[in-house]
Amino acid sequence: MKKQHLPEKVCSVCQRPFKWRKKWTDVWEDVKYCSERCRRNKTKTTA
Repeated sequence: MKKQHLPEKVCSVCQRPFKWRKKWTDVWEDVKYCSERCRRNKTKTTA
């Protein structure tokens, strides 16, 4: 699959788009955060 055709989501914390990664193959439906940093800061909101 070419990079421009990869699925994309928006991070729940930083509101930035991120693309599918191979390590998320089995859990893509459950992925909500673009990075470990956003996952750790999920209770904080950005203004």
